Amino acid sequence: MLNVTRLATLLFLLLINGHAGLSRAQSTSALSAPKRINKAIELLERGQPIYYTQVNGGGYEAGKALAQTWADYVTYNFEHSAFNVSELHEFMRGLVDGGPTKSGHRTPAVICVLPVAGHDGAMVRANAWMVEQVLSAGVHGILLAHARSPEAVRALVRAARFPMHTQAVGSGLEEGLRGSGAAGNPARVWGVSPAEYRRVADPWPLNPDGELLLGVKIEDRHALEYAEATTKVPGLGFAEWGPGDMSMSFGVSRNADGTWPPVLADARARVLTATQVAGIAFLNVVRPDDVEAMIDEGVMIGAANQQAAELGRQHTSRAMPW
Repeated sequence: MLNVTRLATLLFLLLINGHAGLSRAQSTSALSAPKRINKAIELLERGQPIYYTQVNGGGYEAGKALAQTWADYVTYNFEHSAFNVSELHEFMRGLVDGGPTKSGHRTPAVICVLPVAGHDGAMVRANAWMVEQVLSAGVHGILLAHARSPEAVRALVRAARFPMHTQAVGSGLEEGLRGSGAAGNPARVWGVSPAEYRRVADPWPLNPDGELLLGVKIEDRHALEYAEATTKVPGLGFAEWGPGDMSMSFGVSRNADGTWPPVLADARARVLTATQVAGIAFLNVVRPDDVEAMIDEGVMIGAANQQAAELGRQHTSRAMPW
């Protein structure tokens, strides 16, 4: 049997070691704790490429199932599916209940593709209610398809902002249109107060503290004419070139050997260069056999599968987990 002195010594050592282990765990947790609500922005801000997966609708169970996704963000696609905002609300609630992510974020970021095209400013202004609706569900960003006009993009940015945010207002942008009552539900999704939501629900990198990521698809020959002007609209965070729609617009397709015809290769290069000049991220499909080359070329957002994402993360020595 243990004598009293030896037992006391063992208990003391266990207490000290346990306290040290807890301190180490707390220290590690503090070091790895998220610095932002929007995981995608946090990574881009660190110069790390990000990777996404896509869903075409889905409610609570779909959200809960994706809460631990390998992807850094989820594209919720309304462009070619029913515009069911109630289902989107349930999806966001499922993400919260299934979280947090391995990186410690409350949810993966969610970027919603609107069912309205960005053909001109009037079209986007007439459908600004869609922007309000999806942001009120708690999503972290919006992607505008067929962005043919810089004016359409300015209308998107305006619809996504609260009026007290004034970066670039009067210098390319107009005062924001979102109302105070829009903050309650998304604040609950983000895990912040309504006042804090209103403070940070603003486009990044225009607002360094912003947690909204706005993007555009420059995906036909009409949009391509304005690629440089469109990507410079204050409030945008990324752009893509949309090879499928661009192919149809020019009436050509990928070559039999997998390469692009010159007109499509030139279109992609033009959009890539425009994003680099504007200082925003370029989105492109990445695959396991080309993800490293794509990153080296300048792709910062990858439409990927899990294998491609893991290879890309290894290539950039990424420390943040899923």
